[in-house]
Amino acid sequence: MCGLSGEIRFDGGRPDIAAVERMTDRLAARGPDGRGVWSQGPVALGHRRLKIIDLSERGAQPMTDTEARLTGVFNGCVYNYRQLRDELRGLGHTFFSTSDTEVLLKAYQEWGTDCVDHFMGMFAFAVVEHDTGRLVLARDRLGIKPLYLSQTPGRLRFASTLPALLAGGDVDTSLDPAALHQYLSWHATVAAPRTVLSGVRKLPPATVRVVEPDGNYQDRCYWQPSYTRRPEHAGMDAADWRDAVLDSLRTAVRRRMVADVPVGVLLSGGLDSSLIVSLLAEEGQRDLATFSVGFESEGGEEGDEFRYSDLIAQRYGTDHHQLLVPSDRVSTALDGAVAAMSEPMVSHDVVAFHLLSELVSKEVSVVQSGQGADEVFAGYRWYPDLAAVEREAEPEQYAKVYFDRPHADLGRILQPHLLTEDDVSGRFVREHMAVPGAETALDAALRLDTHVMLVDDPVKRVDNMTMDWGLEARTPFLDHELVELAAACPPELKLAQGGKGVLKDAGRAVLPREVVDRPKGYFPVPAIRHMAGPVLERVREALYAPEAKARGVFRDDYVAELLAAPDAHRTNRGANALWHIALLEIWLQTHGIN
Repeated sequence: MCGLSGEIRFDGGRPDIAAVERMTDRLAARGPDGRGVWSQGPVALGHRRLKIIDLSERGAQPMTDTEARLTGVFNGCVYNYRQLRDELRGLGHTFFSTSDTEVLLKAYQEWGTDCVDHFMGMFAFAVVEHDTGRLVLARDRLGIKPLYLSQTPGRLRFASTLPALLAGGDVDTSLDPAALHQYLSWHATVAAPRTVLSGVRKLPPATVRVVEPDGNYQDRCYWQPSYTRRPEHAGMDAADWRDAVLDSLRTAVRRRMVADVPVGVLLSGGLDSSLIVSLLAEEGQRDLATFSVGFESEGGEEGDEFRYSDLIAQRYGTDHHQLLVPSDRVSTALDGAVAAMSEPMVSHDVVAFHLLSELVSKEVSVVQSGQGADEVFAGYRWYPDLAAVEREAEPEQYAKVYFDRPHADLGRILQPHLLTEDDVSGRFVREHMAVPGAETALDAALRLDTHVMLVDDPVKRVDNMTMDWGLEARTPFLDHELVELAAACPPELKLAQGGKGVLKDAGRAVLPREVVDRPKGYFPVPAIRHMAGPVLERVREALYAPEAKARGVFRDDYVAELLAAPDAHRTNRGANALWHIALLEIWLQTHGIN
């Protein structure tokens, strides 16, 4: 829920309230139900509210606790806020609202920055200590909720989206060559703290940053599973792991039911979303609203999986909604999806999620989604190849299997001024995999995918596309206790049955076998994958625009080669290479970045 923004000055000046107002207004879609701005001394905070918990004005933000002398803004949901409120009451705290925001402030008063260790949920927040002038920024364990930063001499600004920071002004919008290297290597993923813009950074997941009044700061990473086998699981067989995973997922789904408004489900008809529907039905949910989207076939490729989502909807008697998108609507819908992106994203399902979120937001304000299960439980087709080498060879194997293209290829794609001297993406992977823990090759790959690639691709995608319509998406497969359990699960149980073996075993306990044993779907958008008519025209328009020529990111001969055969050039992972470069340029133009 919600969007936050703010500014702290380190030079003795007052914060630019007008800039904070502009940032706050740019977040309006994330929080259509309320708006607030607060300022004291060198700090100003802004907030847009989506009412999910405590629908009264007592839950409005920025929220000030006069007794604790704290003011905060918060985006997300602390699912165990009721239990924490009871615990804090027992410690002597009193409450004026029933919101989880107030629980966050009381928890900070009681435990300081260690409060994050008590939270189960998704969150990004900023808390100001009135007496010290200290600013505390934090982000949840899996980075489900975003927090962008822009620092210039004497000032730090922060916001829930990158476009909000742009609205504040005074941002260095030059391209970051290292981030561009990652973008072209990892299917448009750029790892925190970088973004493609040199002047914008991201607070990493599972991080608390304490910013002092003079601008100095300290970061603490407060959570990271080891990806090793743990003593408490010794002696567990496949059936024990199946039961443990199902119980943990059941708890995760139950936690995400907490709301003062109805909660629906994004139902693709695959194993992950179907499990959520089944477990919600098991919890007694009736007339559950479910939502599916599909696309017109193109190039002989099917664009919907309605037969599977219909099967689940009928079995559990859900209030089911379908959206079939014709190909000629994809190109027009693309512009809205790109405008909603905090960073450029090439995955086809951004358009799907944006269109579906528009439909869903007319019915409910909160949905559960199956995002993250493939990274957490090794569901993608490339995981067996990643697991096929010795642990020490995994960085090279990961680059071979996962990267869109090798470092050497970038010389013929990018203009010389944007090339890096070394393989920065390969170096990042080597350094990440050299960190202690992750005892097998697959453990190392899953640790990287879950805590880096997942955060800055699918998780960001879901947040951006849903929140652009004031819709909160909750992801039970990213419950941190479930992720800890999956990280400790033996790799062979995850790789079994073509991937997600232990989760498929759990699924068979509650779902029809035809859903569990179906071929894996990849949510295709054929009009993009095959560069069908209107989409190709949009791509040509962007790449030939005066802004693109002036910017000079890509080599002219490379662009001409791709446009001469739009559906012929694929990255190592099978993505359309033309789409990869065009999307970046479309994003830059959409957000007025020159």
